[in-house]
Amino acid sequence: NYTMGSQAFEAAWTAACKVEASTVLLPPELEFVVGPISFSGPNCKPNIIFQLDGTISAKTGARAWGSGLLQWLEFTKLNGISIQGSGVINGQGKEWWTYSDSNDDDDDTDSYTDQELEKMPQIKPTALRFYGSSNVRVTGISIINSPQCHLKFDSCQGVMVHNLTISSPENSPNTDGIHLQNSKDVSIHHTDLACGDDCISIQTGCSDVNIHNVNCGPGHGISIGGLGRYNTKACVSNITVRDVNMFKTMTGVRIKTWQGGSGLVQGIRFSNIHMSEVQTPIMIDQFYCDKTSCTNQSSAVAVSGVQYENIRGTFTFKPAHFACSDSSPCSEITLTGIQLRPLTVPQYHICSSPFCWQAFGELYTPTIPPISCLQLGKPAGNRVLSDHDQC
Repeated sequence: NYTMGSQAFEAAWTAACKVEASTVLLPPELEFVVGPISFSGPNCKPNIIFQLDGTISAKTGARAWGSGLLQWLEFTKLNGISIQGSGVINGQGKEWWTYSDSNDDDDDTDSYTDQELEKMPQIKPTALRFYGSSNVRVTGISIINSPQCHLKFDSCQGVMVHNLTISSPENSPNTDGIHLQNSKDVSIHHTDLACGDDCISIQTGCSDVNIHNVNCGPGHGISIGGLGRYNTKACVSNITVRDVNMFKTMTGVRIKTWQGGSGLVQGIRFSNIHMSEVQTPIMIDQFYCDKTSCTNQSSAVAVSGVQYENIRGTFTFKPAHFACSDSSPCSEITLTGIQLRPLTVPQYHICSSPFCWQAFGELYTPTIPPISCLQLGKPAGNRVLSDHDQC
């Protein structure tokens, strides 16, 4: 192991920052153990390459983190930044997960005492975050065992992620694979995602996102949202998810919004998706709530124009669940080539009937099982979009 201080990393970055298209090289067979670092523009030259062939590991123990941070490795306000190579970013998340889940039944003996675990801060960091950057590329590397989300893009434009591996245990809490927020022109493909939360989470402000040839599982599936929390406005448009395999995930393709929000989700296409032992493959939930109960509110983020094509495989709970808002029904949902069969294994409580509430659209082909609860046409009074929904 090579313990390279954060200062040495920052010195290397300062030098690279001054030269256009420079490369920071982390050679194979070396492990760099570092605390939180921010690699910051905006005065850096463009097109810097981080060639990661070794391992970057997070420091463990509370002292390295103070009161907790939102991210561990952060790249901000850069134009043209690539992280590539065959190396590993290891978030050493286990200490954080144990802290957050006292019922952890892992019998491994740790070198950390209970006292040390007690002190781990409650704010758990994202392993790798890009903020306010353009032309960002992450390829080849593995990101494992992040304390929280593995890879996050905030306010970025022109993002390409491919040939990436993300891995953390199925029971690790809030360990999303890739999280997108306020980001445009994003391509994610040929990537393997296994984690304890959403494989990919698409939040407000995202548009023109293309996800294809991705393996997802275990995890919670690929999700748009939750949107509109705390009565906020949320806008998401032009999202394509195609040629994806889901294995033993909680949901497959999901749109989730909180009650009370405003805005619009539109132009969504889920195509050629294979589900294997997925609890609920197709879901729209406009009553999303992550605690025991949430206040009933009439307004909602509108959902309009969602295509489901060639979604096939097995489910273990329910094939489809469309729970839409009374005041803002889901509209223009189209279903083509849906074939979802129950996996009849004794431990599963299967409900083979789809559920629909205030969901409007069209069945282009018969579905297996029949989704006869979808209401054909448009909501009464053509109540689809209003000023409240405009983005």
